[in-house]
Amino acid sequence: MTTKDAPGRLMAAEIAEQPTRWHRLLDDGRPTIADIAAQIAAHRPRFVQFVARGTSDHAALYAKYLVEIVLQIPAGLVSPSTVTVYGARPDLRDVLYIAVSQSGGSPDLVQSVEVARAQGALTVAITNNDTSPLADAAELHIDVLAGPEKSVAATKSYTSELLALYLLMTHIAGADDSAATLLPELGEQVLKADDQVRTVAQRYRFAQRLITTGRGYSYPTAREAALKLMETSYLSAQAFSGADLLHGPLATVDPQVPVLAVVPAGAGGEAMRPVLERLADRDADVFGVGSPERIANLTGGIALPDGVPDALSPLLEIIPLQQLALHLAIARGGDPDTPRGLRKVTETL
Repeated sequence: MTTKDAPGRLMAAEIAEQPTRWHRLLDDGRPTIADIAAQIAAHRPRFVQFVARGTSDHAALYAKYLVEIVLQIPAGLVSPSTVTVYGARPDLRDVLYIAVSQSGGSPDLVQSVEVARAQGALTVAITNNDTSPLADAAELHIDVLAGPEKSVAATKSYTSELLALYLLMTHIAGADDSAATLLPELGEQVLKADDQVRTVAQRYRFAQRLITTGRGYSYPTAREAALKLMETSYLSAQAFSGADLLHGPLATVDPQVPVLAVVPAGAGGEAMRPVLERLADRDADVFGVGSPERIANLTGGIALPDGVPDALSPLLEIIPLQQLALHLAIARGGDPDTPRGLRKVTETL
């Protein structure tokens, strides 16, 4: 088999491409984001709603944390079916309505934005396709500049969405976003753990069930990791916030059920301390991604660079978990570039 035909070559290339794409967004995307942020700030929204599907839904959940922490206004995730299936027409005056989609082609997202705009919301689309129907439907559009994504499993578009959302919210708040300029270099450092992750994949290649967990900004990382593992390796992966894991689901954890824990250095990682203690009580096999201190006593782990702000950590946290999904799929005899039964764009109503 040639390198060109090797399983997972597209996904591997797009994982490795992420720091380059972040650099482009930081260089070329900032002026547009700053302009849109100024328009939003002038609008003075009283509430923010996000609409998304799949991987982009996890980016939207990350942005919900940003809005509530950085902007300190309430935010929520929309159920598109309330509009597309049930015909609801809520009053959305003074609401900022943000749609997040890699392709910008999902009909239910397009319809939800059209309805939101008609109902008085200020609408923004964040996509990887500036000619998409979603970009046309919204009043404002941000291109995440991730470039064509050929692998079915989204990787670089996800982290580019995270970065675009971070830049948007910090600009709206008038906050300093200079820490983001270090991301491309830090991303290159994290990518170097690929061989270590490949070894971990061999450890878990026969797992049938797996749990991912994190808190705060890292909870979306846990959810995205579970989705990547399900769609590439066909195993049952369940994501829980650390707080929710301690309520009921903890009873399903035993030494045969691996747990992937996201435990960065900041407040979210600190909030995971009692979760790790309870998992240790159950002799759980826990693989961590996070600060060296917090992964030191786990079954294994990938250390992240020091000094990364909480709000930017998710861009780095997900990389080893993307690599794990890639290598685990290959170790189990699959090809993550062509997961069975999946397409790049899923159409729902």
